[in-house]
Amino acid sequence: MQLFLLAILQSLLLSGGQVFLKIALGRMEQFGWNWSFFSSVLLNWQFAACGLCYGAGSVLWLYIIKHFPFSMAYPMVSLSYVFGMIFAVVVFHESVDYIKWIGILLIMLGCYLIAK
Repeated sequence: MQLFLLAILQSLLLSGGQVFLKIALGRMEQFGWNWSFFSSVLLNWQFAACGLCYGAGSVLWLYIIKHFPFSMAYPMVSLSYVFGMIFAVVVFHESVDYIKWIGILLIMLGCYLIAK
């Protein structure tokens, strides 16, 4: 159960980083080798939040693979697909058909069975 809870937190951090990255990319200027582009990157708080989420998720992943069997830990990464889908609906207002929701349920069932 501890692995399952840590994997949920790690997956939330990874998918949260993806959300922040998508938002940040939408607010950056068109790529160019100029100060304007790089200032739009460096002054973008969503880009910084993306890096913090990825960094925290990576440190947590180090803990997970050190303390749990890899054969159980690695499949738990797929939980990030679950949270990615939820964030797509909640944050970006994307529509998701029922087939994709069935796939999400199967991923969750598989992670539950592996962690048990």
